[in-house]
Amino acid sequence: MTDATIIGGPSLPQERKLVTAIPGPKSQELLARKNAAVASGVGVALPVFTVAAGGGVLVDVDGNSLIDLGSGIAVTGVGNSAPKVVEAVKAQVERFTHTCFTVTPYDGYVEVAEKLNELTPGDHDKRSALFNSGAEAVENAIKIARHFTKRNAVVVFDHAYHGRTNLTMGMTAKNMPYKDGFGPFAPEVYRAPASYPYRDGLTGAEAAAQAILQIEKQVGAANTAAVIIEPIQGEGGFIAPAEGFLPAIQEWATANGVVFILDEVQTGFARTGDMFAADHEGVIPDLVTTAKGIAGGMPLSAVTGRADIMNSAHAGGLGGTYTGNPTAVAAALATIETYQEENLVERAREIGAIIEEFFTELAKTDDRIGDIRGRGAMQAIELVESGSKTPAAALTGAIAKYAGEQGVILLTCGTYGNVIRFLPPLSISDELLREGLQIVADALAAN
Repeated sequence: MTDATIIGGPSLPQERKLVTAIPGPKSQELLARKNAAVASGVGVALPVFTVAAGGGVLVDVDGNSLIDLGSGIAVTGVGNSAPKVVEAVKAQVERFTHTCFTVTPYDGYVEVAEKLNELTPGDHDKRSALFNSGAEAVENAIKIARHFTKRNAVVVFDHAYHGRTNLTMGMTAKNMPYKDGFGPFAPEVYRAPASYPYRDGLTGAEAAAQAILQIEKQVGAANTAAVIIEPIQGEGGFIAPAEGFLPAIQEWATANGVVFILDEVQTGFARTGDMFAADHEGVIPDLVTTAKGIAGGMPLSAVTGRADIMNSAHAGGLGGTYTGNPTAVAAALATIETYQEENLVERAREIGAIIEEFFTELAKTDDRIGDIRGRGAMQAIELVESGSKTPAAALTGAIAKYAGEQGVILLTCGTYGNVIRFLPPLSISDELLREGLQIVADALAAN
């Protein structure tokens, strides 16, 4: 940190302030060092180097204060350096930093498991296991499902994103930058068509029937260990399936002894205006994977689900050296408490209403905004060529670049590279949010 007076967390002035061009000279110097020291495959979306963050802003090494509309990809839902999280982490670090839960356990891990069993969809008997990342949670969910069913095939969907490990790369749909040149991938992964209302025009029931027919004809229900899907697809373009799609897939899975897994890594923990996106249609998964928003920025993930499925793996079959790290679980308990005490589920709905209203109005005069979609504080606009549904990837990149230069952190996504996603921290003020959205509108006007 270059300025000893800068303090992170909610104490930061909640304002957009540019004192240099973006990126500034100190960030450029650090970028040169990064390029000389860090593998080229580790890219950055906006090359500003952070010294503090909190509320709805991020402060860089040059003293610029930027509006954060990304939350580190949906991680800091409670805000960066949220007070309860900071205090919990400090207290835990002073007690101990590591024992490995599978060597000598500790109560924090158990408490997080109890919370997950309580909060995740369904009131059935559940068990949880903790891991480090979303991809690791997904891999373990697949391991558990295969062990339970004694089957091998895994069904994923078009536009899916599940991670960057070998198995989860195979499960992910988008080639660049996630898969290109990294194969061969794990076998027995099959892809079915997803519901994409803007582009397929199908009802949820119609899209589900199409997917189920393909699974039955190309894979076979008797061979299928698990069906896994994001309730709102993240990297694939913030695609919310048509109503009825997820319940129909779940019903088919249950009828055929297939483990139904919801990947709530990005959607979980208040992000969509429900504690979990599954709650929107009352979908109850057999297993659910969580990460990102679970621990206020500390690395933690989990698989939670039906006790009979979760308990089917033999002792020692699940775990890892750092899984359920004591500092991360302390952060998770404080994060969950913050979601509940500050009513951040409702705050996500308020944020979503502001974003949706803003772009609905803007779309009246700009037909390049082809679709406005999402739920809660997980919103997106899909950009297309004027007068068509042709994806406008170049425009999308130009919008993100313009926003960054004006001090707004903006993320893109989508299989076609033409979606701008909005994932502000739930601690952002209405004023900062509206200012950030106006910068996006200005970018559209300038391009």
